Amino acid sequence: MKPGASSERAVILAPTGRDAAVAAALIKEAGFYADVCADIAGLIQQIEGGAGLAVIADEAIKTADLRGLMRWLADQPSWSDFPIVLLTHQGGGPERNPDAVRLGQVLGNVTFIERPFHPTTLVSIVGSAIRGRQYHTRAILADLTESEELLQTALNAGHLGALELHLPGFELEASDTCKAFFGRKPGEPFSYQDLLASIHPDDRIRRAEVMDRTIKTGRDYSIEYRAIWPDGSQHWIDVRSRAVRAPDGSIKSLVGVSSDITARKLAEIERENLLAQLAAERTALAELTATLEQRVEQRTADLMKEVAARERAQEQLRQAQKMETIGQLTGGVAHDFNNLLMAVMGNLDLLRKRMPDDPRLHRLIDGALQGAERGASLTQRLLAFARQQDLRAVAVDLRSLILGMGDLLERSLGPRVALRLDIPEGLPPARIDANQLELAILNLAINARDAMDDSGTIDIRVDRYRASGDLALQPGDYLKLSVIDTGKGMTPEILKKAVEPFFSSKPLGKGTGLGLSMVHGLAVQLGGALQLSSTVGEGTTATLVLPVATSAPETDSPAQALQKVNRSAVILFVDDDPLIAMSTTEMLEDLGHHVIGVSSGRHALDILRSEQPIDLMMTDHVMPGMTGVELAAATREVRPTLPILLATGYAELPEGAQLDLPRLAKPYHQDQLRDRLDQLLG
Repeated sequence: MKPGASSERAVILAPTGRDAAVAAALIKEAGFYADVCADIAGLIQQIEGGAGLAVIADEAIKTADLRGLMRWLADQPSWSDFPIVLLTHQGGGPERNPDAVRLGQVLGNVTFIERPFHPTTLVSIVGSAIRGRQYHTRAILADLTESEELLQTALNAGHLGALELHLPGFELEASDTCKAFFGRKPGEPFSYQDLLASIHPDDRIRRAEVMDRTIKTGRDYSIEYRAIWPDGSQHWIDVRSRAVRAPDGSIKSLVGVSSDITARKLAEIERENLLAQLAAERTALAELTATLEQRVEQRTADLMKEVAARERAQEQLRQAQKMETIGQLTGGVAHDFNNLLMAVMGNLDLLRKRMPDDPRLHRLIDGALQGAERGASLTQRLLAFARQQDLRAVAVDLRSLILGMGDLLERSLGPRVALRLDIPEGLPPARIDANQLELAILNLAINARDAMDDSGTIDIRVDRYRASGDLALQPGDYLKLSVIDTGKGMTPEILKKAVEPFFSSKPLGKGTGLGLSMVHGLAVQLGGALQLSSTVGEGTTATLVLPVATSAPETDSPAQALQKVNRSAVILFVDDDPLIAMSTTEMLEDLGHHVIGVSSGRHALDILRSEQPIDLMMTDHVMPGMTGVELAAATREVRPTLPILLATGYAELPEGAQLDLPRLAKPYHQDQLRDRLDQLLG
């Protein structure tokens, strides 16, 4: 390259003309061209004009606005690293010249020369920087030339034409190969208007829509359309291009390739014609056998539906039998366990009253009672799953019940869980046990919270539902109460076992596995169902289907104060379990009553038929030979006005024998027994 070429030209900025002149003279003696400018604006103009290096005196830029120079340096191409020689009085070290570090960060490729300097030093540094930039530029040009040759080879191998459409003026540059696809010769003018005019009239609107979408969104331009050559022949062209953006983000051009796909399109048309001919032949053949095939297909479809329905019914039956068997076993175990807890709690109550005033002994008794009460809670859940708990199903306004639980639910869920209620007005009342349903809703909400790791959203919704053809429900009107979480969800395998007692997907010690089984048992016992649906990673929906009540909701009446019974009553106590008989007799006598204890219904009837004065009969329900309900029915014939208290752990009353009997749920404390007796004897 000759002196004066852009890459051999240096631009000099100094505060005095003498300094600039000296530097320019030294650079020219070294064989390079040097230009002097008076300010930063002139420096930037010279750099943009192609200067290969800048020599700047530090006092010329100490107070100057460097933002324009910094902007140009930041916008230079990634392969460029414009060199700057900075003349200073203190060198370039951070100890002697703290400004050197800042200028180095701002200006990038900076070399510091301390003044005064030897002329050879300046000439050497300037020459090295310019020659290094020349070598770098030549290497880049060589790479670009090689890349262009490789690209052209690839285009030729793929029979592709290159084109570039400059925006916003729609100026078209097309290679000779691209022009040939539109019937033009090499070197022949071919503008964007020529391209538009050659497009088949039926394809112009579609092509314009694709072009508008690309310009508005920046998405790739890809389309196939027909082109009419100057000789009138029709050809198919495939054009694909991609947007090239300017530094400000706007689209400055579309660069892409084109290809002639006429042969492929003609083959496709021929294939479509052949397929249409074959389809017509098939249709003609199908018309001959349509009746037979239709009957076969219809019968096959019917059989498949019957097989699928039978398999679903068998699976539901197996599941129902399995749950029924588990329920019967669970109910029996819970009943026996209730009897044991009754004996434990009764004796502990009496023992606590007779203990000396020793705090340590009272703590031990209280701990034992708390353990027994936890066992009682466990049996209640087991009885709920077995559908053998004692329920008081009445008409209840479901909306009022859930809204009344709002504070309790929010406290139970914690501040990181968002609770949303969607309960419309005007819903019919549900036939439910309000207390048990509140426990079920709280249980479902806590399960949902645990599934979300204490953070997320829980929705509680209520909707009307009309059952028809549902194997799990009798036809009729229901309300669906859904608890929806955004937790981790359950796999299909876990979902199948979710309502089984003692099954839990929670870590060891985080759950008993009785929550969902209790809710399931409650729903079935009320005449409804529990429906579960879940998707891993998306959450779970637990839906309680509850029957609609035929009567109006009950209203609460003011509580009446219990009257304390101060007299001693004669109580006939009937229970076949010796442990319960002993503990309950002790509690009754401790309350001041006279107890006549028997172990069977027949023995009790013998006493009832006698002249023995009796104020009240208290009986267990599940007894061999004669149940408590049967004993009560027989007692009504002998002594119609005698108060009867049924003490039972669960409701297993036979159909048609739903007597209006006061009940006391096992296990019970002495205080509960006393309050119930006061109500009946008052």
